[in-house]
Amino acid sequence: MNNNLQTPKQTHSKNIIWHQASVTRDSRAELNGHKSAILWFTGLSGSGKSTLANAVNLALFKKGIKSYVLDGDNIRHGLCKDLGFSDTDRKENIRRISEVSKLFLDAGVIVLTAFVSPFRQDRDTARSLVEKNDFVEIYCAADLDICEGRDPKGLYVKARAGEIKEFTGISSPYEEPLCPDLKLDTGKQKLDKCVEIVLEKLLSKKIINT
Repeated sequence: MNNNLQTPKQTHSKNIIWHQASVTRDSRAELNGHKSAILWFTGLSGSGKSTLANAVNLALFKKGIKSYVLDGDNIRHGLCKDLGFSDTDRKENIRRISEVSKLFLDAGVIVLTAFVSPFRQDRDTARSLVEKNDFVEIYCAADLDICEGRDPKGLYVKARAGEIKEFTGISSPYEEPLCPDLKLDTGKQKLDKCVEIVLEKLLSKKIINT
């Protein structure tokens, strides 16, 4: 990762003041019957981030829990469609998602983000925006050979052929989480088991109670 990337300039007016909402996050949690949180799924392309995030989302939905998935590809169709895959653009992509996730948190929703998010510094920055118990980093730790064998979008084939530049795991680095809240071997563990482990973590952190 290029540690010499320039930080975007602060361009907002000094006259902008944060407006306090009339409905608080605590009030929403009381109404919902559960707390909000950011579940940050990270891992290589093909590691099962989106699959697991959506499976957990469905399990939460069946329990009557308010949740929503922010998927990497979906976000790049809209909010981040102006960004490429350089280190600078990846950093900005994660910055935007971090801020959006924080808004979901305040809205009382459990937000599940499924992004490669290859750089530790960017993930740590996302975590630093919220309180310690609000952020659950989930490392989908499938090995590269398994991810490449799956290759659900045909991206590894294109990357190996040089058709995709700066592809994480091939021509761009992935920095594994050093101390994730959960590390799941999504290359070997069954999907249902992974969902169960995530739900158990939410119960242990008292984010949900059922």
